Amino acid sequence: MGKRLRLGFIGGGLNSAVGNTHRIAAQMDGCWELAAGAFSRHAEVNQATGKAWNVEPKRIYDDWRCMLDAERGRLEAVVVLTPTGSHAPMVIEALRAGYPVICEKALAGSSEEAAVIERELRKTGGFLAVTYNYTGYPMLRQLRQMVGDGRFGEIRQVQIEMPQEGFVRVDDQGRPMIPQKWRLADGAVPTVSLDLGVHLHQMVRFLTGQRPLSVLAVEDTFGHFENVVDNVMCIARYSGEMTCQVWYGKSALGHRNGLKVRIYGQRGSAQWLQMKPEELHVADASGNASVLDRASLPMLAAEDRYNRFKAGHPAGFIEAFANHYVDLADAVGEFTRTGRTANPWVFSIDHAMEGLRMLEAMTASARDEAWVRLDDVSPNRKLTPVITRLSA
Repeated sequence: MGKRLRLGFIGGGLNSAVGNTHRIAAQMDGCWELAAGAFSRHAEVNQATGKAWNVEPKRIYDDWRCMLDAERGRLEAVVVLTPTGSHAPMVIEALRAGYPVICEKALAGSSEEAAVIERELRKTGGFLAVTYNYTGYPMLRQLRQMVGDGRFGEIRQVQIEMPQEGFVRVDDQGRPMIPQKWRLADGAVPTVSLDLGVHLHQMVRFLTGQRPLSVLAVEDTFGHFENVVDNVMCIARYSGEMTCQVWYGKSALGHRNGLKVRIYGQRGSAQWLQMKPEELHVADASGNASVLDRASLPMLAAEDRYNRFKAGHPAGFIEAFANHYVDLADAVGEFTRTGRTANPWVFSIDHAMEGLRMLEAMTASARDEAWVRLDDVSPNRKLTPVITRLSA
């Protein structure tokens, strides 16, 4: 990969849910090094994080704006890892300062807020990528290629779910397990949708290339915390005459992170579960069923980059994130050289904006107990089908 690219973190301190994951994933394959950071607004946590992660003391900043000013020309990218509600000003200021920006999902709390970021992105001509780490799993990338190659025929149905149990779990004393404070406040879009729903929208788009057109949804509160949505179910009509069933939430006991996707086409089907990420179950119209893994040839997932160790020794969440960071390094490098990037594994404002509009439509549908078209939520934007041959 040549010289390592230098990263600066905004947020992601030792007390965060995602910081250490991003740090490990970014550096796993030698593409990036963490060189600077404003890791926390709490001075002790900020300094402890930088020390633990071997960041030079003079490059640990108490304020993220100070970091952006002091690190000009010394970083190849800035990663925004704070809670979603604080993303917009950080992303915008980093773009204005000329940094390529990598932002943890969700990009923003609403499509209106994302539109402000989008205008700044167009104005600056900068680089913005939003991380959807599940797309780094080799077998999901394999499934994407198989869909694009027409292996299953026209896709008619997708069933996708991501149930978790955190809002109904209790500790060893029988007391509710209290999540981070920011997870217990809903805005225009429920926090659970910004946390989980964005992943499911993006995964359907990633795998099929189709776009959501209208939704019928319900939102519920089943857990310990009042006035916070913790369960969402939705039926969605997509371009390409495709229908999708969506379920996610944090009130499903027995599910740690039950991410599952099933795709049904005219000639075949496929199923992938995150709990068994190395396996892709496929079936065809003749009744044949089989299980593929990284040792199955010839396959995209058999490429050297996805096989840090041979099949049979399962790779998981951190490795999937690391695959994503390899692609981000490639995309940032290409953008720096040419002013553009066409990496198929890196996702910018379009995915984020469409996902937020879908989530807003789902909230409107749940409120009105009716079907809602995405065009009606944002009448100035038109959705058109994406018909493309997906390749490696």
